[in-house]
Amino acid sequence: MHGHFSHHPRPIEVYRGRLVLSGCGDLVNDYEGICGHEEFRGDLRLLYLASVDPSDGAFRRLRMIQMRARRLRLERASTEQAQWLAAKLDSVSRPFGCGVDLGGDG
Repeated sequence: MHGHFSHHPRPIEVYRGRLVLSGCGDLVNDYEGICGHEEFRGDLRLLYLASVDPSDGAFRRLRMIQMRARRLRLERASTEQAQWLAAKLDSVSRPFGCGVDLGGDG
């Protein structure tokens, strides 16, 4: 299941063996520059690379690539931004039985 809104990090969950992604937002959008909710880090985005079993669709693995939207373009997020995003996703996903960590490749 892929949930579009709310444009900031939301929990990752595995429900009955299936991946549930919420708050995926727009990968590139025209909301840039709208002020008032900077604490949500709406400039940070994720590319989700999900692996599922082709025979039954069961979730196997999720890798994420953290990006930053700037000037209506995507660029690789900095180490600090990646650390913030991993920590935030981990904290909101823990109650749903999932954890997130920053891989050795960033």
